[in-house]
Amino acid sequence: MPLTDKLERLQQIFLRHKTAAVAFSGGVDSTFLLHAAIEQLGCDNVIALTAVSPLFPAAELKASQALAASLGARQQLIEIDLLQQPEVVANQPERCYHCKKNLFQKLLAAAKENNCLALFDGSNLDDLEDYRPGRKALAELQISSPLLEAGLSKQEIRQLSKERSLPTWDKGSFACLASRVPYGIELSSERLQRIERCENWLQQQGFSNYRVRCHSELARIELPAAEINRLLEEQLRSRMLDEFKAAGFTYVTLDLQGFRSGSLNETLTG
Repeated sequence: MPLTDKLERLQQIFLRHKTAAVAFSGGVDSTFLLHAAIEQLGCDNVIALTAVSPLFPAAELKASQALAASLGARQQLIEIDLLQQPEVVANQPERCYHCKKNLFQKLLAAAKENNCLALFDGSNLDDLEDYRPGRKALAELQISSPLLEAGLSKQEIRQLSKERSLPTWDKGSFACLASRVPYGIELSSERLQRIERCENWLQQQGFSNYRVRCHSELARIELPAAEINRLLEEQLRSRMLDEFKAAGFTYVTLDLQGFRSGSLNETLTG
């Protein structure tokens, strides 16, 4: 389907509603979704709902606030301590289902308090290609995913974002910090803070897409193949080892397969 037709379909989805809340993280998808919703419904009829949780980096929260302000969007922060949920802490393969269910129940309540008739999530067509148990929770709660319904892929969303001068058009893919911990290893504030500190360091060094996978005391770094050699430069490598060990890792490794979203799902079968 031509991109213009997909965009028209997206606009029609918005026009079914007079008011809407957008689950807003400040990532590529939710930023475009928020912009498009405001474009169709107006600032007064749209609110951005942003979860505040140990599973989400502080830097992402700060960035979301700056983006919401730049779009003229009303934003409400929703405090949710997902580490109080035993099913989330246990970190089994269905963790994302339990996390999304709890998270979106809270966001739905906030949407209703703001007299919003719909809550929109930023899932896109590419999300159907990987293991996404959170989609089941969204379906159970009847959450609308306009980008997915319109048939928009990640690349198309980036293209449309660039055309609209949204600063997130080339932002790296993001997933919550829990996705850095292999299934079966319990989540804790200490582990998540360790990951966040090390990923912040990589970002400060100018790396684009990155993941620090936490295998107990071992850090497994994923970078795009083109950026691997730079991290191995002696001075940077030495500083990286100092930072990661200060954060609490005993061993630091570099994954030669490079960056790939959802790499911890590679162990799943069936």
